[in-house]
Amino acid sequence: MIRSVKLLFLIAAGMLVLPLKAFSETSAKIDNGDTAFVLISTALVMLMTPGLAMFYGGMVRRKNVLGTYMQSFVAIAVVSIQWICCGYSLSFGPDVHGIIGGLDWIGLKGVGLVPNPDYAATVPHMAFMVYQMMFAVITPALISGAIAERMKFSAFLVFIIVWSTLVYDPVAHWVWGTGGWLKNLGVLDFAGGIVVHVTSGISALAAALVIGKRRGYLHEAMTPHNLPMTVVGAGLLWFGWFGFNAGSALSSGALSVTTFVATHASAVAATLIWVIIEWLHRGKPTMFGAATGSIAGLATITPASGYVGPMSALLIGLCAGAVCYISLNLKARLGYDDSLDAFGVHGVGGILGTLAAGFLAQKLINPAGADGLFFGNAGTLGIQALGIAVTVVYSFVVTVVILKLIEWTIGLRVNAEDEFEGLDLSQHGESGYTM
Repeated sequence: MIRSVKLLFLIAAGMLVLPLKAFSETSAKIDNGDTAFVLISTALVMLMTPGLAMFYGGMVRRKNVLGTYMQSFVAIAVVSIQWICCGYSLSFGPDVHGIIGGLDWIGLKGVGLVPNPDYAATVPHMAFMVYQMMFAVITPALISGAIAERMKFSAFLVFIIVWSTLVYDPVAHWVWGTGGWLKNLGVLDFAGGIVVHVTSGISALAAALVIGKRRGYLHEAMTPHNLPMTVVGAGLLWFGWFGFNAGSALSSGALSVTTFVATHASAVAATLIWVIIEWLHRGKPTMFGAATGSIAGLATITPASGYVGPMSALLIGLCAGAVCYISLNLKARLGYDDSLDAFGVHGVGGILGTLAAGFLAQKLINPAGADGLFFGNAGTLGIQALGIAVTVVYSFVVTVVILKLIEWTIGLRVNAEDEFEGLDLSQHGESGYTM
């Protein structure tokens, strides 16, 4: 009996020792500084989605503030679950013909603490996974700006699940996944100009066209109800964007520093040029314009942030402020109702920034990138343009199909009475303010 107990004890001890030994061997490959950097960056990117809720929430009428907040907050929950169950595997899993990731990592099977050398060789694979999760979360939340104040909550839930699976995940694999066809061509997208901003911006335009204008658009006042809220939201987005861009270096080294500086340089340049143009155009500079300009600069630098120096980033920011200002002012003339300018800022900014990388990228900044047109390589600009064109067409067409299917089944838009009452009460049974 005593011998049997000793034998069981030795077997149990061996079972405990083996995993500990295996873990100690794998942990030797992990850089603790890089891991801490990626986890902090993950938290910063996560904070961007509540920041987006504030940024968007302040811009709508007060009867829709909670409905607008809810669209961002529910994206955190819904897309995170989708990412764990299948999204990560479809985006970054073993390649299937350059189009999509396989199902090998479904339910995060095989995604553990051992670094994956294809994506981040010095941090646990799971850390890379959760960092990318936060990108997947905020992208469909950006689209909500185009359909604010009029989309059914149930329709929005279905939309973000299907859109994430059919649009975000394939494009993420094309551009970032090992074996992705756009990655193999050499498309440069350091932190999501194509994957995040072009997909969401173009899909926002498609959504605005399919769902139609808000009732009373251009005929009654629809001014922001709480600009201080919007400004605080912009500040949180700016803060989180350092994790968004610099964190994409996936290590706390020289590249993350240059990316951090480029991100800030573009943001301040876009803010300043927006204020100046608005001052000349409308006679007075506005806080709302400064906040919008900063987000335009941040969105535009995103794809190029890890490939350009500070002066190039300033130039990109100047272009972002001017071009996005023009795009927003053309909206009324063109007749579409992109409620909170998701297309005008993120779609236009993402396209502009991706092209800017084709002009201004330098291998001197990032040897893993390429030189742009201004540094002797015209081919880079052509590849960037191809990546944009394919993503624009794919995102627009698939988004229209998804929205039409939702419209024909459960319905897409609230009725006139609910829209007049506001989404806070009609969709959620609560009010943001008690008067």
